[in-house]
Amino acid sequence: MTKRPFLGVVKPRLYYNVVPDEVEELPAPKKVTLLLKNGRNGGVADAVKVGDSVKTGQRLGVSAGSSEYVISSITGTISGVAPYVGVFGQVFTAITIDAGGQDTWDDGFSKEASLDVAQRFLEYIPGCPPFAVFSDTGKTIRSIVINGMDQDLSLTVNQCVVQNEAENLKRGVQILKKITGLDRVIMVVPENLVQQASTTGAEVKRVGNRYPESLPRMIMKNVLGQVVSAGETIEEAGTVFFSAEAVAAIGKAFESGQLPVSKMLTVAGKDGKTKNVKVRIGSSLGDVLRSCQTVTHDRDRLILGGPMTGLATYSEDLPVGPDTDGIVVQGEADSAQVTDYPCINCGECVRVCPVKIPVNMLVRFLEARLYEDANQLYDLNCCVECGLCSYVCTSRIPVLHYIKLGKYELSLIETSEAVNG
Repeated sequence: MTKRPFLGVVKPRLYYNVVPDEVEELPAPKKVTLLLKNGRNGGVADAVKVGDSVKTGQRLGVSAGSSEYVISSITGTISGVAPYVGVFGQVFTAITIDAGGQDTWDDGFSKEASLDVAQRFLEYIPGCPPFAVFSDTGKTIRSIVINGMDQDLSLTVNQCVVQNEAENLKRGVQILKKITGLDRVIMVVPENLVQQASTTGAEVKRVGNRYPESLPRMIMKNVLGQVVSAGETIEEAGTVFFSAEAVAAIGKAFESGQLPVSKMLTVAGKDGKTKNVKVRIGSSLGDVLRSCQTVTHDRDRLILGGPMTGLATYSEDLPVGPDTDGIVVQGEADSAQVTDYPCINCGECVRVCPVKIPVNMLVRFLEARLYEDANQLYDLNCCVECGLCSYVCTSRIPVLHYIKLGKYELSLIETSEAVNG
């Protein structure tokens, strides 16, 4: 991503990378950190303790029946259990495991293709398959979409899976149909991967390679011909999205009887070159970058995800999660700088918005923390979070971050109103 905004009446043309890099598997780290999301009733309590021995693929949670859990990605000893606060104040327990040599695999995973088994073991595998939605009585799911495109620029994880793991995808599609009872499984891929996708048993549809056509709401509209209403989730509209990596991981799990514990991600260095690597979940960002010979300095920007929608992070010690698709390193001179300058009403954000939101007005209300008015008057919940508005902003306002914060604050307001009547 360039550091200068695009000016003019012609929309910027940004294209996905549709030539996946080869994958290099990095050695297992000496230590991993797994972030266990805290449940409503508190943290880890006595279920996970410092000094406990764990096996690769072992389920770790508050209790045996807990809905929140992580899967150990190495064999070793728990050396730390500490609170961790993530984005928007989300509370986790950070479980640190020191490696103890060769992998000894846990045998707790059952190869029974049932929704219960999927929810108990598969929601923390690479890609984080969203099985919980199928037990939500308020949603009627009619179709599954497997996204074989990556949702941000530079990243090629899912395309690499479609290109190289057709057998795992085929097995994963079969398991998905059996678990969910759904027959309609659609795989969305770019033109150059149609042949590989056609062998998986899924219905194949093409998606364009111009950003942001691979975002789920854009796929719903442009590929499936269904517009998801403002304030309605894709699941409420009857569809659930899985990443190609998640489906391939499901196929691997049921073939081998072992839970996949390595995540594929794209590393983009300061020179713009990209590389796909496979690392153990819980590896530190610093370990990954050092293995890729990527050196960082003070004031470099480290982004989790892609350049358009990723979030900058503050430490190389943060771990790779099962949903981490990319690490982007930008030098200080090449980083897009944000300001607190006021909007000059140039209209660039309105012209570039794929869903025609009056972004220039929306951001004013978000800056003033008028989140309910922003939603009711200027379509906050219609935003697909592509980041194009921030990319073209003449005043360099961090529009996307205001939007993400606004949606989060609005959800808190709505939850509070529902609880308090």
